[in-house]
Amino acid sequence: MINEKYTQIIAGELKQSAGFVQNTINLLESGATIPFIARYRKEMTGSMDEVVIAQVRDRLAQLKELDARRAAILKSLQEQEKLTPELESAVTNAATMAELEDIYLPYKPKRKTRASIAREKGLEPLATLILSQRYDDIEFRAGSFIDQEKGVNSVEEAIQGASDIIAEKVNEDIYARKRIRALFQKESSVSAKVVKGKDQDGINFQMYFEYHEPLHRAPSHRLLAMFRGENEGFLRISVAVEEETAHEILERIFVKGNNASAVLVKSAIADSCKRLLFPSIETEMRQWAKEKADAEAIRVFAENMRQLLLAPPLGQKNVLAIDPGFRTGCKIVCLDRQGKLVHNETIYPHPPQNEVKEAIHKIKSLVNAYKIEAIAIGNGTAGRETERLVKSIPFDRDVIALAVNESGASVYSASAVARKEFPDYDITVRGSVSIGRRLMDPLAELVKIEPKSIGVGQYQHDVDQTALMKSLEDTVVSCVNKVGVEVNTASEELLTYVSGLGPALAKNIISYRNEHGPFKSRSEFKKVTRFGDKAFEQAAGFLRIRDAKNPLDRSSVHPESYPVVDRMAKRLSCTVDDLIGKAELRSQIKLDEFTGEKIGMPTLHDIMQELAKPGRDPRQQFEMFEFDKHIHAIGDLRVGMKLPGIITNITNFGVFVDLGVHQDGLVHISQLADRFVKDPNDVVKLNQKVMVEVLEIDMDRKRIQLTMKTQHTKPEV
Repeated sequence: MINEKYTQIIAGELKQSAGFVQNTINLLESGATIPFIARYRKEMTGSMDEVVIAQVRDRLAQLKELDARRAAILKSLQEQEKLTPELESAVTNAATMAELEDIYLPYKPKRKTRASIAREKGLEPLATLILSQRYDDIEFRAGSFIDQEKGVNSVEEAIQGASDIIAEKVNEDIYARKRIRALFQKESSVSAKVVKGKDQDGINFQMYFEYHEPLHRAPSHRLLAMFRGENEGFLRISVAVEEETAHEILERIFVKGNNASAVLVKSAIADSCKRLLFPSIETEMRQWAKEKADAEAIRVFAENMRQLLLAPPLGQKNVLAIDPGFRTGCKIVCLDRQGKLVHNETIYPHPPQNEVKEAIHKIKSLVNAYKIEAIAIGNGTAGRETERLVKSIPFDRDVIALAVNESGASVYSASAVARKEFPDYDITVRGSVSIGRRLMDPLAELVKIEPKSIGVGQYQHDVDQTALMKSLEDTVVSCVNKVGVEVNTASEELLTYVSGLGPALAKNIISYRNEHGPFKSRSEFKKVTRFGDKAFEQAAGFLRIRDAKNPLDRSSVHPESYPVVDRMAKRLSCTVDDLIGKAELRSQIKLDEFTGEKIGMPTLHDIMQELAKPGRDPRQQFEMFEFDKHIHAIGDLRVGMKLPGIITNITNFGVFVDLGVHQDGLVHISQLADRFVKDPNDVVKLNQKVMVEVLEIDMDRKRIQLTMKTQHTKPEV
C-alpha cells in the first residue's frame, strides 16, 4: 500500500507514531477536516494539534507530487528507450525533487545546445578521450576529428566542441550538482545593485542600491524587499559563491592528472560554471530563498490574522457606528443586538461644514431612541476628531465609545457580499455597518473580507498567492471552529467556514432557517438539503443552538458523545442539566468507567471541561482602551513622550503601534524588550495595549520610531 511508504517518511520527519500518522492520513483522505480531526479524533491521532495535522497533510501532498513527477520521468525515459535497471532504481529511490531532476537532467529533452551541436559533429569520442586525461598530445589526436562536411574545420574547433560536451557533462553530473548546491546553500551571498539610471525613481529601495549579505542569513522581509525592487525594475539581484572554491570542488571530482588534457578539463569546468552550472544553481537558490521568505511572511501574516480574528468581542449590544470623514461628513448607523441595521444618516461636525451642535444633538437623540450601549468609531480619516467629539457628549445613559480598526471595511462595502446584504444602501452605509459589527464580533464580520485585504501582513502581495490563500484559509477555518458558530444568527459567510459545510451547504442552511424558523436541535440539521451523515459528523460539534432544549446542543460536545453523557447522568441518577449545573456531581464521575472502543480519556476530559462551561467562548474578555487625549496628530508628538498605544501589525523586523495620530509608529525588534528578541510574537500580540516612548520623529517621511524597553517606558516616580 503506497500510503505505508508515506506514513513511514512523515512519521520519521515529524517524530510521530506511525500508527497515529496513518490514522491521520486515512481521516484526511476520507474527507475529514483538520478542526474535526484535532477536536474529535484525539484517540486516533495521539492528540495531534491542528499544526501537526496540517504538516501531515502538506507533506503528504508533497510526497504525492514527488511520485507524480517520478512517474512522468520514468515514462519519458521508457519512451526514449533509455531506461536501464540502474537508472530505474535511481529514479525510484530519489528522495527529493532536486535529486530527481538531477538524475533526469541528462535525458531531459532540450533545445539545441553547444554540446548537442558538437555531438552532431561527431566530437563525443574526443570529449571522452580528453576526460580520460591519459594523453598529453591532444592537439595531435584532435586532428583526426577534422571533418569539413560536418563543420569541424580545425583542431581548435574540434577541441572547443569537445570542451563544450565536457562542460555539459560537468553541469549534468549528479554528484557535482549536489556538491555545488551544498556550497550555494552554505556559503552563497545575495547581492543587490541599483539599475543604472533608476536611482531617483527607486529611492524607496535605497538601502539595497549596494547591498550584500549571506543568503542563508537574509531575513524574509529583506529578501522580499529586494525581490520587489527587482520586479519593479529598480534593482538587479544575484546569488553567487566564490568561483575559486567552486572550481576547486569540481576539479577534485573531474581532474585526474597534470597534462594537457587536464588543463582542458579545468578550462571546461570554468566554462561550465560560468555558462551552465552557476546560472542553474543560482535559479534554484533564488527559488529556494523566495519560497523560504514567502513561508516566513505567510507565517507572520497568518499569526497576525489569527490574533485579529480571535480579538475579544464586545458581544450583543445596541451599537451606534460612525465612519468618520471631513468634507463628506460622518456616516452614522444604528444596529440592534443582532447586528441588524435599524437606522442610518449623515452628520457634518468637521470642516468645512462645522455643524457641531447639530451633530451632538443628533448623536444624543439616536443614543436615546435606539437604547445605544456602545459607540464604534472608525480609526481612519477624522477618527480622532470624531472620537473627541463623541466623548464630550453628556449622555443620559451609560455608553462606551471606542475606536475600531477599520482596515478592510471599504473592501467589504464594495464587495458582492455587502451588495447582497444591503442592496438598497451605498458603500458608506455598508462600511459603517462593518465597523459596528466588527466591535460586536470581529470574527463574524472579518470572515466577510478577503483575508489579505485586512492589512496585517508583510509583503502579502509579493508572496506566492496560492500558498498565502491556503494558509489564510486554514487560519480562518481554525478560528471559526475554535470559537464555534451560533447557527440561528450566523451569516452565510461565517457558516461557509464551519468544518464540513462550505458555500453550498451554508446557503442551504440559511434557506432552511428563513423558511422554517430557528433550528431547535442539532438533529434538525439533517432536514437541510444535502446535509448528509458525513456533513453532520464534521459540522455538528461546531454549530451551537443557544436556545435548544437539549443543553448539549449549546455546547461543543459532539452528538456522537451524547450517549456517554446520558450514561453519566443515569449513573448519578440526575439530568444532564444537573451535571452541567453542579460541580459536586461531576466530581463523582469516574471517567475510566466510560471508556470504550471509540472513546478514550482525551475525549472524556474534553466532555468534562465542556460540561463545566458549556459553549464557553475561548476568546479573551473585552477591555476598554483610550489613546492619550492630548495627542491627535503627528505634530503633537515630541521625542521622549510616553504614550499608550495598540499594536496593529507584527512583522519580523518589529511591530507597528497606533498612537491615535493617523500614522502608526514602529517599534524595531531591537527596541521591543531589554533582552534579545528573535520573534516579536514571543513578546507581544496583535491588538495588545502597550506603553511606548517616542525615540524619533521624521515629519517629512511621516515616520515615528518608538521603544518599549523598560528603562524608557516604566512609569515615572
